[in-house]
Formats: sequence, C-alpha cells, structure tokens
Amino acid sequence: MRYLRAPGLAVLPLLLGLLFFATSLTPSLIPRDWLVQGVLGGVVMALGYGVGKAIGAVWWLMALPPLKGRIATIVHLVFAVPVAVVVVLCLMQTQDWQNGIRTRMGLAPVTDVHTLRMIAMTIVVFTLMMLLAYALRYLFDRVRHWLYRYMPQRTADVAGFVLTAFVLLIVTRDGVLDYVITALDRSYTLGQALFDDAPPPPTRALQSGSTASLVDWGAMGQPGRDYVLRGPDAADITAFSGRPALDPLRVYVGLAQSETPEARAAVALAELQRVGGFERSVLIIALPTGTGWLDPGSVDTVEYMHGGDIATVAVQYSYLQSPLALILETRAGLDQARELIRTVHGYWRSLPHETRPKLYIHGLSLGAWSSMYGTDLFALLDDPIDGAFWTGPPFPSATWQAITAERAPDSPYVAPIIGNGQLVRFASHTRDAGGPDGWGTSMRLMFLQYSSDPIVFYEPASLFRAPAWMSEPPASDVSPELRFMPIVTQFQLAMDMALANTAPPGHGHAYYGPDYIGPWVAVTDPPNWSAADTARLIAHCDTGFQNGCAAE
Repeated sequence: MRYLRAPGLAVLPLLLGLLFFATSLTPSLIPRDWLVQGVLGGVVMALGYGVGKAIGAVWWLMALPPLKGRIATIVHLVFAVPVAVVVVLCLMQTQDWQNGIRTRMGLAPVTDVHTLRMIAMTIVVFTLMMLLAYALRYLFDRVRHWLYRYMPQRTADVAGFVLTAFVLLIVTRDGVLDYVITALDRSYTLGQALFDDAPPPPTRALQSGSTASLVDWGAMGQPGRDYVLRGPDAADITAFSGRPALDPLRVYVGLAQSETPEARAAVALAELQRVGGFERSVLIIALPTGTGWLDPGSVDTVEYMHGGDIATVAVQYSYLQSPLALILETRAGLDQARELIRTVHGYWRSLPHETRPKLYIHGLSLGAWSSMYGTDLFALLDDPIDGAFWTGPPFPSATWQAITAERAPDSPYVAPIIGNGQLVRFASHTRDAGGPDGWGTSMRLMFLQYSSDPIVFYEPASLFRAPAWMSEPPASDVSPELRFMPIVTQFQLAMDMALANTAPPGHGHAYYGPDYIGPWVAVTDPPNWSAADTARLIAHCDTGFQNGCAAE
C-alpha cells in the first residue's frame, strides 16, 4: 500500500493552473457555452498544474533549496494575490467576451454564462485529470520499484518511464484505442449502410444505385443516398433559368462497395462511363468530408449555373467526422483521392481534346485536403485539369501551406493575395472571387475559407508560438480580445476545431451555400452567365442553403 499515498496539491503549481484557467476564459474563434468552457478550463488548469510540477522537478534536479516556513508563505502570497485578481477579472469579463464573438457572427447575445455551473464543471474535469495523472504515477512507481530488483535505481527510473510510456502507446493510438476506433467505425458502417428507414433504390437508370447501376445501393450509406436522390433535376433548373436543361449526373461509390481505394475508383470510373459522364460539358471529381457528405450548397449551385450539363463523381473513404478522420484515418482520404483522381484523369486525358468535358477537382474540409493531395499539379502539367475549387482546407495541407506562404506581403494571412490572381485566388464571406475574367492560365485554382475557421487556421506550433494570423488586425468575425497564451491557445483552438461546425452559416467551418456561387462562376465560367444570374441564384439558394438549392 506504500504506492497509494494521497497526493497533495502544491500551491505554486495550483496557482499556475488557476492562471491557465483564467486565460482559457478569453475568446477564441468559436463561441463557447458554459459546459464547453468548463471542460476546457478543467483541462488547461490540469495542464498548468502539470507545468508547475515540472518546473518544481527542475528546481529539485538543480539542487536548489526548497521553500519553507515564512519565506514559502510570503512567496505564495506574492503569487496568489495577482492570480486571484486575474481569475476574478476574467470571470467578470467572460460574458462580454463571448458576446463579442456572437455579435460578430450575427448571433443573439447571451444574458447568462452560468458561471457557477462552469466552475463546477471545471473542478470536476480538473479532478478527473488529476486522478488520471495519479494513476499514471502509480503505474510508473510500480514498474520502477519492480525494476529495482534487477538494476540500479537511476537506470530503473529511466527504464520504468520508458515502459510506462510504451504501455500508454499500446493503450492509445497504436493499440487498444485504435482497435476501438476501428470497431466503432465498422459499427457505424452498419448504421449508415443498413439503416431501417432506407429509401428504395432510384428508379432512373442513370442514377447510381439503380437496378442498372454498377454501384451497390446497400453499400452506399446515408450520405451517398442523400446525395444521389436529392439535388435539382432538369425541371428545377429550367424553372430557374427559363432555358432547356439536363438532369445532372451524380456518381457516388460507398466505402463498403469494395475493400481497396483502387477497386472503388475503378467502379466509379465504370459507372461514370455507363451514365455518359464524359459526354457532358463539365466533369467534377469531388472528395467528400470524413463522413462521406457532399455539401449540397456547393454541388447544387454549380449544376444550376451549367444547366445540368454536368457530371460529378465522388467516392467515400471514411465514416468518421472530419476532425476524427483527420487524426485517426489520415491515409484513408489521401489514398482514395489519389486513386480516384489518377483513374478518372487517366481516362479523361485519353479522350479527344475537342470533345472531352472540362475537368475540375473539388473538396470541402477533409475532402479538400485529400483532393489537394491527390491533385499532383506537376504531374498534370502536360495535360492539366481545367481547375480546382477547395473549401475550408484543413491546416495540415502542404499545398495550401505552400500557396499561402507565397502571399503578397501586405495581404492578410487569412485572405492571401497570390500574385495577380491569374492562377490562384482566395475568396471568403467578405471577399469576392473576382469573376471569370483575369485568369492568366487555362488552369484556375480557387480557395474558399472563412477567417474564423479553426479547421483552416489551427496552428500546432501555437503550443509555444502565436499563429501568424494572430499578429494581424482581426477579421470582421474574429474578436479583437483574442490573445495568445502558450499552451492555453493551443487547447482553445483545438476545442474550436471540435466546435467548428456549430458556428452560424458563413462562419467557422459552416460554409454557406451562396458563398460557393462566386467561386464556381470564377473557376468554371458558365456559358451565357451574367452578374444578374449570380444575384438570382444567390437569392434562390439563400433560404435553403442547408438542403441545397433544389426545389422541395
């Protein structure tokens, strides 16, 4: 029982933890309610305590004298008083800080941030984190004391630490947790593919999943089924434009269709050939989000502006939400994008230039990252695609990072200007896409990103360094009270990523249907399209963006 000594809370580390908690109350990119703030506050408070303990360990290793008696009391008071003042001031400002973000995003201000509930949640989470740390310390102590029988104490301490870390690795990313995530993913497969209220297969032969299709309707999952069954048809488009239209072609292959990315890409190509996708004027290779969802606000709008003379092909690669898929299934999306783009582009380039459709790449969120990875621009130089439109590109994307690094020195990090806008452009909720004129090359690359999107602007180095965008004047939907704090800012932005889709449309990671229209016009240059048509389509889609622009 000698390992079960109750851990006491050291005063100075606890004060540092309270300081971390206080700074976590400051605003970040996404509004937080009391429950989320309580969880965040408890986590960073525990981290602050841990940092304080680490500093104490360094003090001990340097053989410096410990603080005792009257000196310890004075030092504790010197630090405790200003920390208490900071905590109280931050608690008093919390409501104003959160309302500052909310009003900039068009949300109604809150009248109560439920401070007592939030503090209670912080204490609960802090306690759980401390118990977890105590359990890890107990495991470490057991291991190293067992090793004392076989090796010198210092060697046993190092070996015990290594073994404990190895056990944690097995239990987390590369072991039990990985197995659990895989099992959950497979379970969700059944939930998507075999849900009880599944609609009947499509009746039109040109729809994926029909009796004439090469795609298994039962393997498609709900996002794919919604994508195939919904959206504008020729009648909807004609009613909008007043001109004859075609039924847009939508090809979708579910993750459960085949075991490998190569096999799913092959099915997608065969289905695209079957329905006549290469006979349309426009062909879009679209990579969905982690769950397999394609934003109707994007797909519907481009189908309207091209009179339905368009085909879109997509393949699912995961069932997890994009933030989870980004961490746990990184390779799945990248591999599927590479195979789908390689397969479709390889066939497309074999067709006569004068008769083949214009080819574009598109993706939202994790689909944007995956499709950027799969779009090897250097490999395409001899027969390039016509363009690409990427929305909400996740921060790890090497292509997005490299392009952003080339921005004009006087352009904001969140809204870069690249050269003269002849090859690459960035659009947002406050910046127009520039229209179809002014491009200097046959290939057009477009990004749509919101300044408050943490999926785009999360920065791993914010653990110890302020992101570049925090050193610039805040954008219109970003709080001017946002401040950098080592470690705390990292976890604020991580929490923002988890909440990114809870922001109101047009902010965070909630991309607004009408905001797709300008970029699509600029990239695809639809024939006989005017500024008046753009305004009418924005009005048409404005009230129904969450379900796309199709008639109900």
